[in-house]
Amino acid sequence: LRYNFRGFRWLQAMIFAIEEINSSPTLLPNMTLGYRIFDTCNTVSKALEATLSFVAQNKIDSLNLDEFCNCSEHIPSTIAVVGATGSGISTAVANLLGLFYIPQVSYASSSRLLSNKNQFKSFLRTIPNDEHQATAMADIIEYFRWNWVGTIAADDDYGRPGIEKFREEAEERDICIDFSELISQYSDEEEIQQVVEVIQNSTARVIVVFSSGPDLEPLIKEIVRRNITGKIWLASEAWASSSLIAMPEFFRVIGSTIGFALKAGQIPGFREFLQKVHPKKSNNNGFAKEFWEETFNCYLSDGSKNSPASASFHKGHEEGLGAGNGTAAFRPPCTGDENITSVETPYMDYTHLRISYNVYLAVYSIAHALQDIYTCTPGKGLFTNGSCADIKKVEAWQDLKHLRHLNFTNNMGEQVDFDEFGDLVGNYSIINWHLSPEDGSVVFEEVGHYNVYAKKGERLFINENKILWSGFSKEVPFSNCSRDCLPGTRKGIIEGEPTCCFECVDCPDGEYSDETDASACDKCPEDYWSNENHTSCIPKQIEFLSWTEPFGIALTLFAVLGIFLTSFVLGVFTKFRNTPIVKATNRELSYLLLFSLLCCFSSSLFFIGEPQNWTCRLRQPAFGISFVLCISCILVKTNRVLLVFEAKIPTSLHRKWWGLNLQFLLVFLCTFVQIVICVIWLYTAPYRNHELEDEIIFITCHEGSLMALGFLIGYTCLLAAICFFFAFKSRKLPENFNEAKFITFSMLIFFIVWISFIPAYASTYGKFVSAVEVIAILAASFGLLACIFFNKVYIILFKPSRNTIEEVRCSTAAHAFKVAARATLRRSNVSRKRSNSLGGSTGSTPSSSISSKSNHEDPFPLPASAERQRQQQRGCKQKVSFGSGTVTLSLSFEEPQKNAMANRNTKRRNSLEAQNSDESLMRHRALLPLQ
Repeated sequence: LRYNFRGFRWLQAMIFAIEEINSSPTLLPNMTLGYRIFDTCNTVSKALEATLSFVAQNKIDSLNLDEFCNCSEHIPSTIAVVGATGSGISTAVANLLGLFYIPQVSYASSSRLLSNKNQFKSFLRTIPNDEHQATAMADIIEYFRWNWVGTIAADDDYGRPGIEKFREEAEERDICIDFSELISQYSDEEEIQQVVEVIQNSTARVIVVFSSGPDLEPLIKEIVRRNITGKIWLASEAWASSSLIAMPEFFRVIGSTIGFALKAGQIPGFREFLQKVHPKKSNNNGFAKEFWEETFNCYLSDGSKNSPASASFHKGHEEGLGAGNGTAAFRPPCTGDENITSVETPYMDYTHLRISYNVYLAVYSIAHALQDIYTCTPGKGLFTNGSCADIKKVEAWQDLKHLRHLNFTNNMGEQVDFDEFGDLVGNYSIINWHLSPEDGSVVFEEVGHYNVYAKKGERLFINENKILWSGFSKEVPFSNCSRDCLPGTRKGIIEGEPTCCFECVDCPDGEYSDETDASACDKCPEDYWSNENHTSCIPKQIEFLSWTEPFGIALTLFAVLGIFLTSFVLGVFTKFRNTPIVKATNRELSYLLLFSLLCCFSSSLFFIGEPQNWTCRLRQPAFGISFVLCISCILVKTNRVLLVFEAKIPTSLHRKWWGLNLQFLLVFLCTFVQIVICVIWLYTAPYRNHELEDEIIFITCHEGSLMALGFLIGYTCLLAAICFFFAFKSRKLPENFNEAKFITFSMLIFFIVWISFIPAYASTYGKFVSAVEVIAILAASFGLLACIFFNKVYIILFKPSRNTIEEVRCSTAAHAFKVAARATLRRSNVSRKRSNSLGGSTGSTPSSSISSKSNHEDPFPLPASAERQRQQQRGCKQKVSFGSGTVTLSLSFEEPQKNAMANRNTKRRNSLEAQNSDESLMRHRALLPLQ
């Protein structure tokens, strides 16, 4: 085993700090700190043995045995422990010390497990956590935009956890690892050859190494022998400044090394203190003898040996100070006059005090915690009710309390305070290997730093101008599996390859990338769409059923045409309001019907233009109420006429029941039901809605409850079905008086339109939803207007001869005579059947003066125009066919003042002819509004 000179220098740093504190007039004045030093020999058992010794001493002191015995060689209680170096040993010691709340401050144990305060309650340290170094490595790779690396780690508790943490960080940053190898200083040549083969054949130029110098040395020697150049080495703190690796003969291979180093500190007077070490002068340091023998390869006689002194501080060493290379039998005796400066050993390497400064800082942390206790003001302390601890009777747990709240400025002007995990805020220095032009040695140029506890994105600082790649180049090397993807594209995974080996894929529509080598395309905001190159987003095209587009203009023109035609019909009916045709169609209800059609055509305009909240709430009720008002008018009018013609002899009750006020009341009641449905539908709050479709935004109306909307349309269809039923039943009434056939046809059009509307509405989207409903409204409205009113307007304007009271009465009377004739023939048939059953005559003729003309016509028929003129002058004559013959019905309507005598003769002549139909005729004239 080799002697650990660095460990002895760390021991000396602790002693130097304690002596410096004891001689300080401001820090712990009139107080003296002592220490005891134990060698862990790099084993857990030795470390626990030493820990138990002073834990037991503390327990004895807590029993206050001074009253019962004279303890002349009493050892003071231990209030803190400094060490150990290795994380494994520190873990075992921390578990034991935590039971007694004795503070432990380590200067080199960097395991992240020790940050768990639930398990290690009294552990603190002055070195950054190991995981921060792995994170820093990943940040450097990300900074230089590398994503294709290899990893090498020492096969021990330092290398394996460190490289595993690096893999986790690399995965988060989409950094791929081409190869991952483990090494050891004890590896045989064949294993080293295999690792070198992997490095040589790899396309990754960046190699991350988490190892110590001795473990890495065999691998570097083989790489140098093969002259494998062009690699970038990312070094962990353990070998970044190792003298075993940083040799000029290796520089051509590892000249591009970038590594981490703990921040170096300055300890004034420490160099001189190291040079003063001597077994005879170091009475309180029992390890000086062993150090002297190992340094000068001699041995000291027993009389020169010194035993370790007792103290209140304890220090452990991970490696142990070790044993000599030989025994006293093979060494010359030491003279005691040897010069320590004449021998080059790591002990005298004080140029970069990193771990040594951490030891120095650990001692000062404990001293400042005691200083806080010493200067504590009652009422402002850390204990119950602001009380303070007694510095003369201070206990370890009280010192631990103050360590957790420590805050002081060190000799370099930096703030020192432990975080919630017991870690000290610290930084890493980033170094780059340069070749000195003076003597050709390898020098470590600081090119940046890494602040462990800074905000993410602000931790790493690198001065690229100071970095030399391969010792001379300023150009950053390329270490990626694939070339960068341009803006507008993204990285696409290649099957069977790592994620860092990719192909460039164009961003899909609606997504963009505005940076090079994008991992994924970003989706454009809802109101935007990607441009042609997919490098940015542009506003989406907004679409709705606009007033200015051709389709919207066409629908608007049709709606305006419907409004114009309805207004024209209303004007005609108003001008000719006293004519028989207008009177016979129930003038007041016709006006209301035309007004409702105006509302129907107008409601279609609410579906055109950019939807707003108020139009979304208004358009469906306007459409629904308008159509219900229209259908209600038709229903009431058709039902009234049907009841009139089918009624018995009219009475005053019939006239009162079917008066104008009641008709309007029925129309109002039918419409009121629709108004209630619309109010319920409005409660579901229809609103303006955006429907996103690729590069288009369709602004539509969300119709709220579809069930309520279904009731709104369904109720309209229900009234239309009832109206259709009554109109179909009235189809045989007088044509010139009642428009039953036209109403029947209009209802058929209405049903065809709205039955077709349902699948069309469900299968369309965007602005076409509104267009489909507008078309349905216009089609149904035009159907009602044309079927019900165009025939009457045609008669009023172009056939005024048919718009006379005689024409209307003629058709009415003809209908009455038809009914009477059917009734007479029905009674005759019944009488004939009854006579036949009694054996009577085989036939009889009706007892009326209805002339029957069988199988012959007028031998000298008049032309059609002359016949029509004669009927208008003398009356009207209708023919009704009943099976075997034709019955001719004649009725004359002439003005009494022109020919009173002729009128009396005509009435007398027709008295017998109208005997069986008089009741029906009088019944109809009593209720028809013709006068």
